Parts: sequence; structure tokens; C-alpha cells
Amino acid sequence: MKIKALLAGLAMSMVLPAANALAQDEIVVYSARNEHLIKPIFEKYTEKTGVKVKYITDDAGVLLEKLKAEGTRTPADIYLTVDAGNLWQAADSGVLQPLESEELNSNVPANLRDPENRWFGLSVRARTIVYNTNADVADKLQSYEGLADENWKGRLVLRTSKKVYNQSLVASLIASHGEEKAETIVEGWVSNLATAPFSNDTKALEAVAAGIGDATIVNTYYLGRLMKQKPELPLAIFWPNQKTDGVHMNVSGAGLTAHAKNKGEAIKLLEWLSGPEAQADFAGLNMEYPVNDSVALEPLVQSWGSFKGNPLNISVYGELQADAIKLMDRAQYK
Repeated sequence: MKIKALLAGLAMSMVLPAANALAQDEIVVYSARNEHLIKPIFEKYTEKTGVKVKYITDDAGVLLEKLKAEGTRTPADIYLTVDAGNLWQAADSGVLQPLESEELNSNVPANLRDPENRWFGLSVRARTIVYNTNADVADKLQSYEGLADENWKGRLVLRTSKKVYNQSLVASLIASHGEEKAETIVEGWVSNLATAPFSNDTKALEAVAAGIGDATIVNTYYLGRLMKQKPELPLAIFWPNQKTDGVHMNVSGAGLTAHAKNKGEAIKLLEWLSGPEAQADFAGLNMEYPVNDSVALEPLVQSWGSFKGNPLNISVYGELQADAIKLMDRAQYK
């Protein structure tokens, strides 16, 4: 029996290091970013390093609840999602942990990452104004606030307030102007609507192209996707607030989970995603802007021209999200 036990122990001592080695060569990512935007990038990373990247995709809220329910048992090393409001909620829920990385701090501007280093932006999403080029309104556009003026009565098209992108936009208005003035601006938007808010940015763009309204507020990559399919549409970008605080900036970003099993490799992946080799694909596949300013823009994105972005730290969107939702409800922004 002693010989059998010794052999069994020896067998286990040979198996366990192999199992540990396998675990160290695999990273698990929970991603709210769609599969077609992450799969080729993770495959490139595996080809380069030999480290496998497993991923599960779902809505940001679903993945956050999964992380909270799994607790210490979670297999996830990285939480990847869209919108600073979602990243802030994850950090505030305790499912992310801070990390120290000179590479991430160097590649990601300070206003596009968590002040406590629990998450980092990996691509920039500019939410700007798009107008109908047949409507002769280009010289009347100035700012997000200006769309609340009476001369825009019956000419504005918006996406629903239920989407986190607009909640973050209104949170930034609160941060810039205070709650009272921000509410007056949103009330003006609602008063100027040409039709009821749409469920997504693409439908809002199509409504403006059809002449239902003259202008809308969208993330730029929605325009890029639509114009690649229908380049004949009479739509153009306007960069607002260039004489004041700049264009509303948001991100797609990621953080290290609080109970990551492969912390070292996960940090290496996050660092690589913020570097020049990965940034071109991470931003370019979705026609977004790289957070790393050493990386060239995707050609269509480049054609939209340069602009001044709002330097506000985007963590504010999460901190003010609840106030923004209440404000939009009071303003009857559906």
C-alpha cells in the first residue's frame, strides 16, 4: 500500500505542475464588447505570446452581476466593457482591483482612466453632432447647449435617455454647468424634438438623413458604419464646443477583476492592448479613436478632421449617473 501511495503521490507531483502551467498560459475575459471586435485581437495576442485568451461576451450589466454572484470563484481575470459609467459601476461594486503599471499610465491619458487605477480606457468614443447637409444648418451649430435654443424647435432628433451613452453625456453637462442649468438644457432638447427618441444611434441618423429632423447627437462610429453602407446619405459631422470645453469623450475600457487567478498575465494583456501594436486594431475595427496618441487613425476616422476633446476625467460620468437619470426623468426625456 505504501508503494501504491508513493506512486500516486509521484504521479500527482508530475500532473500538478503541468496543470498550473496550463492555467498560467490562459486568461479569461468577460467582455461587453462584441466578439467580432475582440476575437482577432486576442488571436493575435495568443499567436505572439502563446497565452490563450478565453472570453465570454454579454451585456455589461449581465456580466457585472455575474462577477458579483461568482465572487472569489469567478474565472474572469479581466472585465472589458463600454462607457465610463459602466466601468465606474464595476469599480464601485468592488469587482475590480487597482493595479500599478507605468506602461498603462504612459499609454492612457489621465482623464481616460480611473483615478485609482481600477480601470483604463482602451479606445475613445466621441459623442458629437451629426447634421443633414441639405438642411443648411452648419452655420447655426455651435454646441450641445445650443441645441436647446428655440430656433431648433421641431428639428432635433435624439436617442433614448435609457442608453448609458446619453446618461454619461448629461452627467458631463451637470459636471460642467451644475444641475440646474443642465436640466434647463435637457428640457430645451426635449422641447425641440422633431419626433420621439429612437432606440439607437443608427435609427437617429437615418431619421436625420430622411429629413425628419435636422441634427442629432451620436457616437461617431455609428456614422462610420452607416456611411460605409450608404455613402450617399446627406450626413456630416460637426464638432461642438470647440470654443469652450470640447467634444464629449467616452471610452471602451477594461480592468483587472478583484479575484483574478492569473493577475500577472492579465496585466500584461492590458498593457499590450494599450500599446501601438494592438491599438490600431482595437480602435480601428470599430472606427473609434485610439487612447494611445502614437497610433494612426483609421482612414475614414481621419477624414472627419481633428477636434478638441473635453479634458474632464470620465469617472465623473459614473459618479453623476444617478443624478443624470433623475434629471432626464424630470425633464421628461424618454
